[in-house]
Amino acid sequence: MNCRKLLSETRRAFPATKVHCQQPSRILIVDVTSPSWTNPCSVLSEALENTLCLACSLTGPCRVPLLSLYVVQNQQECLLPFTQVRENFARIQACISELRSLPREGCFPQGGNGVVQAVQDGLQQFKQYSRHTAAGGSANSCVEITILTSQSSREMVKQLEKKLKDVDLVNLRRIQVIEVLKRDFLEPEDVEQCMPAEEPSSNDVAILGMDIDVQTIEDNVISLEMLFKTWLHDYSTEREHLHLLLPSGGFSHATAPKTTLMCLKCDLQERLLDPALLSGTVDGTMRAADLNSPSQMAAWPATELYKLQVVKALKSEGVCESVVYGLPFIIRPTSCWQLDWDDLETNQHSFHALCRSLLQRKWMLLAKREPRNVSPNWNITVHSYYIIVPSDSATLLVKAVAIRELLLPSTFPALLAEHPEGVHAPIESALNSLEVEVAYNPLHVKSNLYKYLKSVLYKPLHRQQAQPRDQRPERHQPKQHQSRAKATVAPLLMAASPVQVFRPAAVRRDSCERSLLPKEYDEFLQ
Repeated sequence: MNCRKLLSETRRAFPATKVHCQQPSRILIVDVTSPSWTNPCSVLSEALENTLCLACSLTGPCRVPLLSLYVVQNQQECLLPFTQVRENFARIQACISELRSLPREGCFPQGGNGVVQAVQDGLQQFKQYSRHTAAGGSANSCVEITILTSQSSREMVKQLEKKLKDVDLVNLRRIQVIEVLKRDFLEPEDVEQCMPAEEPSSNDVAILGMDIDVQTIEDNVISLEMLFKTWLHDYSTEREHLHLLLPSGGFSHATAPKTTLMCLKCDLQERLLDPALLSGTVDGTMRAADLNSPSQMAAWPATELYKLQVVKALKSEGVCESVVYGLPFIIRPTSCWQLDWDDLETNQHSFHALCRSLLQRKWMLLAKREPRNVSPNWNITVHSYYIIVPSDSATLLVKAVAIRELLLPSTFPALLAEHPEGVHAPIESALNSLEVEVAYNPLHVKSNLYKYLKSVLYKPLHRQQAQPRDQRPERHQPKQHQSRAKATVAPLLMAASPVQVFRPAAVRRDSCERSLLPKEYDEFLQ
């Protein structure tokens, strides 16, 4: 996957409005006017369904609060109005089934303003939804739009620049234009190396005073799945997550007082999802880790500012894997918008210098964390310790390391110099029969977790056979759209079958002048 970011640096450092510490809502626009839509349609549907089954299964704050899905054929059409993702997997699955059933092989003419109209309609629908929810005491202040197309991404950006220059974009955080290319299958080991870059390239330009990401992606399930999984990251930039404290005189304690510390302001990012947070896998004996424990850190949700004070350096080869535990987290220089741009730049350069120096010295860092609150019973502070590992990228890895109180005695007997006859040869034969890979790639290893989570989330109450697409009633019948929509929605509310179709006519631009508000959804469905 190649990535070119087109963004405004000014907006990245100083947004026009203060963004609440919450995940953005999502609008996904799928442009199916390409000459060949068969393969992208199937892989897109599978990748989207896989990601959303994870989003629906994760406990804690919702990572994808609202989702709306548009498809652009000869005109734009809203397959899914803004819907709360959690507790609505059956409805989302029905929408994805409708996406799979779309006509293929260039049935619709290219060109036109369908994508731009879908963007405008989605923004209008989001404003209506936000006004209604704000009146009810809750608010969702921003939205991100992802456009999937096989057309030229540059041409798409030009259309957006021309058509949206007079549109109110105050609620819009970012637009992603994803150009899906039909090429030879991308090998899984190459996928992670092609993930979107975090920093802008040298040819960045400002468009509409907002962030527009232009990416090129292969039309396979793994690439699209990793794209959608970026929705699960924490997108809050309200404040930094971590303060990394180092002696201000470098690592020499003779030249600086111990109380003088240099602070690098950082953000934490999950490297992988905690399996204990998947509600479908918890059997009653497992539970998510207690985030208030002094031995635990969490990148999601970022509710606490962590402070790690570096106490000493360690040789990289001197840390035994058996004393490292817990989930790893990635440390990055912060992108907190409340910091001055000069401070952000200085902090970033200092962070990069630290990464490079640690890599050159082949060092790790041992850091101590002090919890924010002491124990209420003994007034004693319990410290936890972490090792910080460099890499050849501008990131660090932090992992919890064992302390004296937790370590159990173990004996490690020496290897025998000689083996009994007839033992060595069978072992060598067994090892020689194994396939050898240079490195472990998790993208090669599947556990059927998606299938299991979908089976847990899918709770059918009634089954109704869906009509083939070519036998369904005519879509454009204004006089009948209200009753037909009710007839379509009613069985869906009773039966969450993956072949059911949810297409309420009242949310289609061609048959209704406005979208329904959340309160009106309930009245409409009744």
